[in-house]
Amino acid sequence: MRILMFGWEFPPHMSGGLGTACFGITKALAAMGHEITFVLPRIKGEKEHSHVELLSASDVPVPLSYVNAPAYLPAMDTKEDPFQYLFHKLRMRMVNSPLRPYLTESQYAELISGTKISPLSKPDSEGRGLLSIPGDYGPDLIAEVIRYGAVAGVIAGNERFDVIHAHDWMTIFAGIHARKVGNIPLVLHVHALEFDRSGEHINQDVYDIERRGMEAADHIIAVSHYTKRVIVERYGINPQKITAVHNAVYRNEARQAYHVSKKKSAKIVLFLGRITFQKGPDYFVEAAAKVLKALPDVKFVMAGAGDMMPRMIERVAELGLGRHFHFTGFLRGTDIEKIFTMSDLYVMPSVSEPFGISPLEAMMCDVPVIISRQSGVAEILQGAMKVDFWDVNEIANKIIAILKYPVLAAEIVARSREDLRNIHWENAASQIVKTYQRILHKPD
Repeated sequence: MRILMFGWEFPPHMSGGLGTACFGITKALAAMGHEITFVLPRIKGEKEHSHVELLSASDVPVPLSYVNAPAYLPAMDTKEDPFQYLFHKLRMRMVNSPLRPYLTESQYAELISGTKISPLSKPDSEGRGLLSIPGDYGPDLIAEVIRYGAVAGVIAGNERFDVIHAHDWMTIFAGIHARKVGNIPLVLHVHALEFDRSGEHINQDVYDIERRGMEAADHIIAVSHYTKRVIVERYGINPQKITAVHNAVYRNEARQAYHVSKKKSAKIVLFLGRITFQKGPDYFVEAAAKVLKALPDVKFVMAGAGDMMPRMIERVAELGLGRHFHFTGFLRGTDIEKIFTMSDLYVMPSVSEPFGISPLEAMMCDVPVIISRQSGVAEILQGAMKVDFWDVNEIANKIIAILKYPVLAAEIVARSREDLRNIHWENAASQIVKTYQRILHKPD
């Protein structure tokens, strides 16, 4: 099966769990013999850090008849270089676009400041032209999402695919446009919703895009039953149109690779994720203050970045916890593995977590975990300790118990190993393929 996949995060372009999920899904699908073309937005000339060569989708000759963009779309530009295969079956295509995970309107404006798209060449001798309306990037984030969709949709008209697979809201216009151009069924994969990111104070434009995508898609994949319920209740989508497919994790050798020697006198409790409302960093800080009254030698590490980081630093200072707290900033790659192996406990106090891959990564390093009951990953983990994100006393008490009693920590690790035996990307990929087959009316 040939799969056209639209995403906005993939190694090495990583800002969170979505890139990890896309990597795991595509690798497992490719191992099953499916061919995936993954379209990824990128700023031209961006420095690459990857074990594979990611090539820019530049200079694609496109028949002018393919250009079917509404008049309100901002300037567009499609480019392509020769592609290469990743995992033998995965082809990476890069669209010249500044989209990044978790961009706000203000961050987008700062990102594109001074950035231009160069005008393209005239039609060639065969009468073919380039999708070539010169100008600036979209005037705002939503417009750029639309622009990315129009440009990426052209790819669907150049080659034959069996199914389109779009990840999250920033790819919805891409998926819809490609569906129209190629007459191909569309699967929308929901990793996070606007209600997860913003609570009740949603961005109405983003919500409207999400709902439009869900209505237009032939089928929806949700990363958990928790997310499926939100889609049904908040977006009014028929539950029969949604399949819950849990994420997974790839095994690594982090413990053997880094040989981390933990000091018995200094226990480390880790928070790793975006420092935003969704992830509950404020509950982590308040729980830490309570823990330190009972265990004054504990160190707390907050790894990540986000709009709440300045507020968290100020709150740590107000509580007088400065010498017990370390803010690492955004981590990626081996730095993430190292911080897991250095930690004695991982805490995920998310307010609303569609899934949550980080606990699985911690468990792979034999680190006991405490997770929010308000998370999708809680559906598949029996070994982890679970808490309500808002119950700071419960979080603190369970942190103290795990740090004080090594037998309890060892029991959690042992149960987590049992959980991990049944959590594989191959299982997720098999469920995704069944979804493809269902909408293509093909037998299993």
